[in-house]
Amino acid sequence: MSAIAPPEPPLAVAGLRKSYGGQTVVAGIGFAVPAGTCFGLLGPNGAGKTTTLRCCLGLTAPDAGEIRLGGRAIPAEAGTARQRVGVVPQFDNLDPDFTVAENLLVYGRYFGLGDAAIRARIPALLEFAGLAGKEKARIQSLSGGMKRRLTLARALVNDPDIVFLDEPTTGLDPQARHLIWERLKRLTAQGKTLILTTHFMDEAERLCDRLAVLDHGTLVVEGAPRALIAAHIEPQVVELFGDGAAAWAQAHRALGERLEVAGETAFFYCRDVAPLLAALAADADAGRHYVHRAANLEDVFLKLTGRELRD
Repeated sequence: MSAIAPPEPPLAVAGLRKSYGGQTVVAGIGFAVPAGTCFGLLGPNGAGKTTTLRCCLGLTAPDAGEIRLGGRAIPAEAGTARQRVGVVPQFDNLDPDFTVAENLLVYGRYFGLGDAAIRARIPALLEFAGLAGKEKARIQSLSGGMKRRLTLARALVNDPDIVFLDEPTTGLDPQARHLIWERLKRLTAQGKTLILTTHFMDEAERLCDRLAVLDHGTLVVEGAPRALIAAHIEPQVVELFGDGAAAWAQAHRALGERLEVAGETAFFYCRDVAPLLAALAADADAGRHYVHRAANLEDVFLKLTGRELRD
């Protein structure tokens, strides 16, 4: 009796390459996204995230590699694959000439949905987005958070299996960010697959079941957030800042396993933090301050991609 083949992942990428003008932007990366999970694609500006997403959606033709989205070959079957995909772009592109409900209605028509079917879905979509009662509101009257939530609702109008989210909470206040986080968790609980790009490491750590870090077009590391933190960073971090913090840290660098200095802030990475805390207490200075915390995903990201500014 032959074994039953495992189901194909919603998104699978192998050997993806893309160059522009002789400059390599994506250099042979590969990953697979399990169904019903949130997969994060992280990296500094220019790392290749946007190009990778565009290739996965069939909007940019790769130079080499294989992409399968929803069981379809990309870009050859991109049009068919995108019928079961939702996209939340980095910047809201709602039509200001239409009301909230009209934006959903017009967008749903792109998927071949009838007006009656779309109208039947609108109340639930607006309730999901925290916009109940806003059907007739004009786009100009909405706050930034409302527009972002409407863009998320619009991405769900075709009841997609896979949702791409490009920096979905950029520019939002903490309340709006937390609401969107709760809604995204609800989507994975419903079995939908999310592909997320973000520059907020706390967002990735909170939402992603698994993530990949890109830098200079290569895949640097892939794994579950907590596993990556455990594998790459000492468990305790002390941030020292203020007058003379960098000089004090250099003089006491032996108190931590690793020391990084960025401007006038020093980062001690420690397994046993007690000697460092004792030294700080014994040599207290009113102009020098510190924060003791557990290691997080941002520490991993900065260790792997560096602290230099990317434009």
